[in-house]
Amino acid sequence: MKSPLLTLPGAVPAEGVDEGVAAHYGDLFREQRALADGTGFVDLSHRGVVTVSGAERLTWLHLLLTQHVSELPPHRATEALILSANGHIEHVLYLVDDGETVWAHVEPGTQEALIGYLESMKFFYRVEVADRTADYAVVSLPAGSITEVPEGTVVRETPYGRDVFLPRADLERFAEQAGPPAGILAHEALRVEQHRPRLGFETDHRTIPHELGWIGGAVHLEKGCYRGQETVARVQNLGKPPRRMVFLHLDGSEVHLPTPGTDIRVADDGPEGRRIGFVTTSVRHHELGPVALALIKRNVPVDARLLAGDTAAAQETVVEP
Repeated sequence: MKSPLLTLPGAVPAEGVDEGVAAHYGDLFREQRALADGTGFVDLSHRGVVTVSGAERLTWLHLLLTQHVSELPPHRATEALILSANGHIEHVLYLVDDGETVWAHVEPGTQEALIGYLESMKFFYRVEVADRTADYAVVSLPAGSITEVPEGTVVRETPYGRDVFLPRADLERFAEQAGPPAGILAHEALRVEQHRPRLGFETDHRTIPHELGWIGGAVHLEKGCYRGQETVARVQNLGKPPRRMVFLHLDGSEVHLPTPGTDIRVADDGPEGRRIGFVTTSVRHHELGPVALALIKRNVPVDARLLAGDTAAAQETVVEP
């Protein structure tokens, strides 16, 4: 879905998964600094929006999600996963309940598969699942923003800012008074700085929540049964995940960033050494310089110097080995 904000001055369209919104508006570092200072906004209108309504919505979702939501208070933001039977991550929902309806935004293009799964699990529960992507756009306001949102608008407030579920018809009008726009690249740079994983970026077909630090944040360890819980409990109680997410400080003298999927090796083993992981997201940060998130084997020493392709990298622990 192509955003009307791509007509704003300086807008350069994003590519790949984030196609449909602006990658940046002409000055990546200025946009990052604005967000870090609590000003401006990010157009996330390409993300999917799904709602669940009905008297039994929270009880029903509690059976399906990794998060404890049966008693979720109105207006309290949370995030949750849907796992496969083997405990691998299939969906990530960033949700909030407004007292009558649960609102969630999800990765672009994943809402259809999510709704298909939810519909298959309705049985006799009194719930209604709807794709609201065509009607609502997500806008991100950074932490500290004083931008006012229209009365009655659903807002998901987190330590990182506010996710606003804005009627799509109001998007351009909201942008006029929300401060300078920042592109998805600025948003991604701050996400990497904050060590926050993203579905389809830090995940692959075999990722389990423990590898990305989602235990506690998106996975509640003291709730009832859900699909994939056996794997979560077994790894939590009896073992360790095979991989762990790390934050990488990359050699700033390199012109090009290592792309997602770039092999990571232990530097002492040289460029022909054994592959021990791969880059998941790489960005240029306005203060930290070139940095990245990566998945590496759990038993790699935390003080090991690494190579991301040909680029030297120092690791910072995100998930303990």
